[in-house]
Amino acid sequence: MSRIRSPGSAVARLPTILRTVVHLRPAQIAAQFRYAISGLPSPVRLSGPAPSLAIAMPVSGFPDPPPHVVSRGGSTIELLSLPIDLALPIDWSTTARGPLFAYHLHQHEFVRLPVFSPSERAAILEDWIANHRRGIGWDPHPISLRLICWAKLLGSRGLLPDSPGLREMILSSMADQAETLSRGLETRLQANHLLSNLIGVVLAGIVLEGSRSAAWRERSDLLVRELERQIHPDGGHEERSPMYHALLLEALLDLQAFCRAAPGVVPRGLLECLQEKTRAMFRALQVLTHPDGRIALFSDSALGIASEPSTLRAYAGRLGLPVETEAPGSDCLPQTGYVRFRAAPFDLIASVSGPAPPHQPGHAHCDALAFELSVDGLRLVTDTGVFEYRPGARRDHARTTASHATLQFDGAEQAEIWAAHRVGGRPTVALTAWDAEGSAEATCRGWSREAPLHRRRFVVAPDGVSITDRIEGSYSEVRSRLPIDPAWTVHLEGNRAWAHRPSHEGPGARVAIGLPDAFEWSLERGPYYPTFGREVERFILCGRASRVVGDAIIRFRKE
Repeated sequence: MSRIRSPGSAVARLPTILRTVVHLRPAQIAAQFRYAISGLPSPVRLSGPAPSLAIAMPVSGFPDPPPHVVSRGGSTIELLSLPIDLALPIDWSTTARGPLFAYHLHQHEFVRLPVFSPSERAAILEDWIANHRRGIGWDPHPISLRLICWAKLLGSRGLLPDSPGLREMILSSMADQAETLSRGLETRLQANHLLSNLIGVVLAGIVLEGSRSAAWRERSDLLVRELERQIHPDGGHEERSPMYHALLLEALLDLQAFCRAAPGVVPRGLLECLQEKTRAMFRALQVLTHPDGRIALFSDSALGIASEPSTLRAYAGRLGLPVETEAPGSDCLPQTGYVRFRAAPFDLIASVSGPAPPHQPGHAHCDALAFELSVDGLRLVTDTGVFEYRPGARRDHARTTASHATLQFDGAEQAEIWAAHRVGGRPTVALTAWDAEGSAEATCRGWSREAPLHRRRFVVAPDGVSITDRIEGSYSEVRSRLPIDPAWTVHLEGNRAWAHRPSHEGPGARVAIGLPDAFEWSLERGPYYPTFGREVERFILCGRASRVVGDAIIRFRKE
């Protein structure tokens, strides 16, 4: 899973590279060649007068910045669990904490924190406009999200000083950013990047009234097309990450908020499409939300990066969009590849698909047939989460088969994961049966030649949960893992385990876990990454076997 660092390593990686690029779309390939030759477009400086603000009234009700954006007092804030001093002049060119941190710094969500006064916010924006004339902040993705943030600052009462000169400076910069973005759409990356680009460009065309606004609004046709491509009929986003699903959902709500504030310029059919897709996405988000109200951690997902589902539902309510608020029962997202069972006291969410979409699985993990389980609203079995995107041991570990509650054969990965966001060979995964009464079955055959077939059946009922594994094919060793949330302690005796979660208000929760005899079980410790930049040690139940005949059943029962 190392990065390609030299021509020699590229030659050694050639089969992997071919298995990766064979899935790319033609438009992606052409865009990748253009990017390799020319890079990203240089920042555009439009001539002529600054555009005006097209929204006549304040737009209220925006959610606060997401939970990972925190003030630490004085001029220090925290993004992705990492601190940065914002004393002026700000070091906008910093890359010491990696490109993901730099992207979040340049998105400017932190500027909306209530700790800043209007004049302090203005000083930050003026500093960026004056001192970051080019660089990573002009990459398409941070431009996309910064345009939304600046529109919120301009559209909200009292967040910025009432200064015509300041407003003209901001609007002029927004026009330059929107034109740069419109010329540099991330066709080479596709997926959430391209969708965010289009949301940002169209939003700029609605919020700003200037010489290029109509051209930006014309991108709405492409936006509608991408929404049809990327949002499945079941409402899930094609990348299968609950975190990115929630981030995109909020961006679509933001666009609708500004459409309602400037109805006279909204392209025909756009608002109706946005409403249809957000309703479907809310339904899918319910499936991907645990009873504690927070998202599951499949694929590249971490807590606190996107707004919480309850925050998004409240935002939709303020926009007059009806969304379901009741806790979901059993449900299935057949195109996105998740099943959800609710039979109190148990809630189970399982991943029943492989890396997706085929042309851009950069946020995929080896989590096919893995599951997360809550008992009495408390997470018990969890995914490992994500610590960072920079290449290295933690990034590699988070994506591996061993980091998920599934089976691993002969130490091989389900998918040929490499670098930090690449996938070569892919497993064959299928949902073969589904019953809303509480059962489902799915299969996974790893990407490598002659990999065995793993068949897993989930049954969830009020009196217990059973996970039944059957293996077809040859292998030398199989390992089964159950990563346990760090709030629980675990005791193991032979093929029986007990998980206990203490409580200050009583005896706490206790769950008995029956483990299949075919495996030799051990209790180990391993890392859990609930959010970016945070590592917590937790228990992992690990089973090892050289041969499994018939069914191997894991049972959970509340005591």
